[in-house]
Amino acid sequence: MKKKENKAMKKNKALAVVIVTALFLGLLTFTAAVGFGPTGTGSAKNINTGLDLAGGVSITYQAVGDETPTQEQMNDTVYKLQQRVDSYSTEAQVYQEGSDRINIEIPGVSDANAILEELGKPGSLEFQLTDGTVVLDGSEVASAEAGVQPDSMKNKEWVVQLTLTDEGAKAFADATSANVGKQISIVYDGEVISSPRVNEAITDGSAVISGMAGQSEAEKLASSIRIGSLSLKLEELRSQVVGAQLGEEAIHTSLIAGAIGLIIVILFMILVYRLPGLVAGIALLVYTALMLVTLNAFDITLTLPGIAGIILGIGMAVDANVIIYARIREEIAAGKSVLNSIQTGFHKALSAIVDGNITTLIAALVLGILGSGSVKGFAYTLAMGIVLSMFSALVISRYLTLAFYALFARDKKYYGEAKERKPIDFLGRRKICFIISIVLIVIGPVTMGIQSATGNGALNYSLEFKGGTSTNVTFNEDMSIVDIDSKVKPVVQEVTGDADIQTQKVTGTNQVIIKTRTLDLDERNSLNDKLAENFDVDTTLISSENISATIGSEMRKDAVMAVIIATICMLLYIWFRFKDIRFAASAVLALVHDVLVVLMFYAVSRISIGNTFIACMLTIVGYSINATIVIFDRIRENLKAMGKKDSVYDVVNASITQTLTRSIYTSFTTFVMVAVLFILGVPSIREFALPLMVGVVCGAYSSVCITGALWYTMKERDRKSVV
Repeated sequence: MKKKENKAMKKNKALAVVIVTALFLGLLTFTAAVGFGPTGTGSAKNINTGLDLAGGVSITYQAVGDETPTQEQMNDTVYKLQQRVDSYSTEAQVYQEGSDRINIEIPGVSDANAILEELGKPGSLEFQLTDGTVVLDGSEVASAEAGVQPDSMKNKEWVVQLTLTDEGAKAFADATSANVGKQISIVYDGEVISSPRVNEAITDGSAVISGMAGQSEAEKLASSIRIGSLSLKLEELRSQVVGAQLGEEAIHTSLIAGAIGLIIVILFMILVYRLPGLVAGIALLVYTALMLVTLNAFDITLTLPGIAGIILGIGMAVDANVIIYARIREEIAAGKSVLNSIQTGFHKALSAIVDGNITTLIAALVLGILGSGSVKGFAYTLAMGIVLSMFSALVISRYLTLAFYALFARDKKYYGEAKERKPIDFLGRRKICFIISIVLIVIGPVTMGIQSATGNGALNYSLEFKGGTSTNVTFNEDMSIVDIDSKVKPVVQEVTGDADIQTQKVTGTNQVIIKTRTLDLDERNSLNDKLAENFDVDTTLISSENISATIGSEMRKDAVMAVIIATICMLLYIWFRFKDIRFAASAVLALVHDVLVVLMFYAVSRISIGNTFIACMLTIVGYSINATIVIFDRIRENLKAMGKKDSVYDVVNASITQTLTRSIYTSFTTFVMVAVLFILGVPSIREFALPLMVGVVCGAYSSVCITGALWYTMKERDRKSVV
């Protein structure tokens, strides 16, 4: 008896799906391009962009007091301020300038006065008894957060929740035990901002200040306590609005590159997959428009690392469609009807898509929670990209494909069919692949060792990692970003001998901030003379200060810890889903392999390592794990269906061969997006795109040649040990 075929979508419903999709895409495109109202609400032009793309506000504080602050005090204050300004932008940067100054750069804003008012003036914080005795100072307060809790009548009231350090907890326990029923005043910069009454002894280092009139009062008190808990007393030295580091040209070329790359990818998909390729193109357009609108809606600051997240999202959206359409072709080749093939293809592809995306999403969420600065910004953008790419592939693509089938595309010629391919013996070449990988990985530390021994440094760390010198120059005319790049930078490079130069305009003035490697006195004087010689500037108006790294040790620790925890979480998820620790171990080892190979490329090419390095590595982690999951999902499926004559060796080779087209196509489309960005981008963007291209190629290589081989080797070793 013939199996009853699933019903197709009715034509009137199919037509409705096409119309609704067209209207939805049109609305998204209009919103992203134009927006609504006089200010263009929702449009891409209103997306907050970072200092590197659009500029922002720069604020400099100076430590005040009789003694010069210690480096430990400066580091602690920088770290706490970084945590504070993250609420304004995930891309905000805080770094030390000179011996007693701290500079804050907040992108995507233009009103320095408003920021200063919201940020508050960092001052001293003390907890005092009624007789003026100091119980605690700000350094003993670990955190202060506004929140709600039920009062005595079980109504919600706003409170401020305090967490104290170990030293603060002990001192506060003694003070509250001796002063139950009395007030302890919170004094900020000499002014009493709150005088809560002690209801009971507080011995656990956690206190709650109640009696708030509302959320606004609670938030204001918590903010004052946080700022007052800084290690140093600071006063504002200067504030200014700074222009972009990369300029309009970088943004313009990046947009053109993105559009060209997207067009190439869509045309490629149509050429390869015919009608489903057209559907994938529409889904990609929906994804891109949705991404732009969502960035605006969630007020996320977009920088180069964020662009990396978007590129990875496009790659994953393409990947999902490729997996689906490859499955459809396989089902058609197996003799099933077109409708049955479409429905089965989407069903069979679901597990690989969900597992790959959830694994990457786990990493993004961990990085967003534990990371800071550019890591957090990248994570937010990536997380949104993953969710939206899954929606475009599993909802838009699915319903459009079924709609087109119902309307006209019932013949298999619209879809094509998979050609039976003889399994390639990848496992037979695993030793050669392992040797190649080991050699590539070893080249990295060897190169770093040679570079370090010759005094060049193991890696070419940029200003973000090692700090440098900030030179403020007042020119006789308003220099554009293009003029700065073409005229000023070559003069600076001639003196420093280093291409790693960052420049920013001070809006409304003729001032330009030039950041270089650390310059000694002779080099500073030489630079001043060169600038005077070439641009006739007044050397008395040139000021220089040594600046610390914007990526401090604490931020590096946060990033490393976030990556480690994310990796562990991914390992646990893969272990849970595949019920085999060897799958998880192989995936993580392949991930580490890709990171080390790209690190080798950084060492050999001497490309500078800065903020974009972190984004690049995180992108590779996400891309690598997603590609690996697809192959493992097919191995798992084929193991369940293997017959008595089949061996695990044959199953692995067959699985890799079956997913080879997906691996090649997805890698190609992602590579194209990055390559166009490399070809058309400005130098700083090229430095970001080039290692990303290497990572894409390496990710494709490891997923095809390494991961399956690693899993098989582990399985065979375990089998032999049991025997």
